[in-house]
Amino acid sequence: MVVWSVTVAWALTLAVIVRDRHADFRYARFDLGNMVQAVWSTAEGRPLEITHAVTGEQLPRLASHVDPILVLLAPLWLLWPSPVVLAMVQVAAVAVGAIPVFLLARKHAESEVVGAVLALAYLAYPWTPWAAVDAFHPVALAIPLLLFAIWFLDADRLVAFTVCAILTASTAELMGLLIAGLGVWYALARGRSRPGLAIAVSGAAWTLFSVYVVVPAFYDAPSAYYGVFTEVGGSPAGVLKTALTEPLTILREITGPEDFLYLFLVGAPVAGAFLLAPGLAAVALPSLAVNVLAIPSGTTDPHEHYISGILPILFGAVAIGIGRVSPLWRLRTAGVVLAVAFAATVALGPWPRTLLGAAGWDPLNTDRAYVRVLERAVALVPEDAPVSATNRVGSHLSARRYFYSVPVLGRAEWIVLEADDAWLPDSVGGDRDRRRLRAFLRQVERTPDWMNVFEQDGVYVFRRADP
Repeated sequence: MVVWSVTVAWALTLAVIVRDRHADFRYARFDLGNMVQAVWSTAEGRPLEITHAVTGEQLPRLASHVDPILVLLAPLWLLWPSPVVLAMVQVAAVAVGAIPVFLLARKHAESEVVGAVLALAYLAYPWTPWAAVDAFHPVALAIPLLLFAIWFLDADRLVAFTVCAILTASTAELMGLLIAGLGVWYALARGRSRPGLAIAVSGAAWTLFSVYVVVPAFYDAPSAYYGVFTEVGGSPAGVLKTALTEPLTILREITGPEDFLYLFLVGAPVAGAFLLAPGLAAVALPSLAVNVLAIPSGTTDPHEHYISGILPILFGAVAIGIGRVSPLWRLRTAGVVLAVAFAATVALGPWPRTLLGAAGWDPLNTDRAYVRVLERAVALVPEDAPVSATNRVGSHLSARRYFYSVPVLGRAEWIVLEADDAWLPDSVGGDRDRRRLRAFLRQVERTPDWMNVFEQDGVYVFRRADP
């Protein structure tokens, strides 16, 4: 009862936070707006169709990420057609992860109290609430799914595990690597070599099929995300070749100061207790490797969704590993984990007035008067009209068939532009992006093809002039 009560209270608190974040335009096109358009299109009968941010082409989302679980959210959109519904689903899903943590710890520690303490530690772990309030990403739904998958696999309930594994795989193309890792763990830890091997092969096959068949089939080219691994091979096969022929290159890329800080921030808030079950904890290594080898700094920022595949493995290891502690020390160990996690969430969590949590919020203008300006600008655009917009207003405008990112215009009949929002999808960096945005604005203002219908506090709305 305590676990359920705290979980519900935790989820309701975060639901208020994400509602307010959306109202303040803190969720942008990247990434909530992209998911909104894919879900909206599915509800309209065009499965997962999106407008490519750089080229302006209409493509299935599968051309970038293989996360078909988005299709399952279309019925919810029909019931509540708002971006907030996706954010609420994410909060609820992450909150539910406390239940399998409780079940696993109760079983292995043979103590309901220990199970409850570790479930609370899961909720207190700072990156758990951050995973819930970060802009909606399908991969965040893998957090409870992987925890239930571990629970079912630990209980030899292979049918239920298979359901969870399939749903987990449908959240992202690389989730198959974690499923494969669970298969290896099951084979070694439980002595179930045949089903373990089948799970491992199936998981690896899903990732290979997604990366080498699905994405190229819809994108008509290799994945655009190969580019984030250019320094270590530029593709899955290239990374493997580099690892075999130039291991020092891999070593250099994974031993930078930011990588060590990332590992510390991930592991320290659970007091390193995942090492109590090192075999299961090792399942997270592929996800860790992907994050530290990728070029973008966001992959080694635990505030971001890239931690979604790691978090459940760590807590699965903590919950199972607690049973390896002497019975006299299990509750004390769980208490230490909870205390450390709570201290970390006080310092780093996304809660109002936490010590350091504010550093993770987007540095955007949320003055109510300015937000009302954005609201008026967005309200001018008809619901079904093709529109091009800057990033911040994106999630409020993306529930339509044609939604372009400035400076792409495509079929746009409206432009909504925030002069201070120089985040462009084909970014060339800093001041150059700001100059590009200013140049685009001047061009639109000078051409007779566009009429300025709104201008206030650096927010502009243009409508295409009638022919």
